[in-house]
Amino acid sequence: MKLQTATRLGLYATLELARDPAQTLSSADLAERFGVSTHHLAKVLRTLSTAGLVRAERGASGGYRFTGNRRRITLMDIVALFEPAPGRRAKEPGEDTAIGAALHCVLQEIDEIAEATLRSVSLETMLKHPTSR
Repeated sequence: MKLQTATRLGLYATLELARDPAQTLSSADLAERFGVSTHHLAKVLRTLSTAGLVRAERGASGGYRFTGNRRRITLMDIVALFEPAPGRRAKEPGEDTAIGAALHCVLQEIDEIAEATLRSVSLETMLKHPTSR
């Protein structure tokens, strides 16, 4: 499963904000940490905000704050905001051939395993991982 840049940024931003839900971080701060444009990250943050995972706060000390439940939200919950549902993916070239259909079955199984893994990992689990500190 290859994730779009927006999906990875959504994961990074959510995890960074969930690390300390009391802290507010600006989109500029987050963009600098991730090495991306503020404009691109702002679109991602709007999607996260619409989903109720983060809240935008206005003012001089404004920015974004995590508002979700770290124990209940999984990585797949975030991925699903940005990636097409498995049944809605565009057909790949060659998929209509016999070998293409066989390869599609294998790749679909890999995606299902990846999705199951993403559904099993909560934000809380990720934040407790030794390398995320």
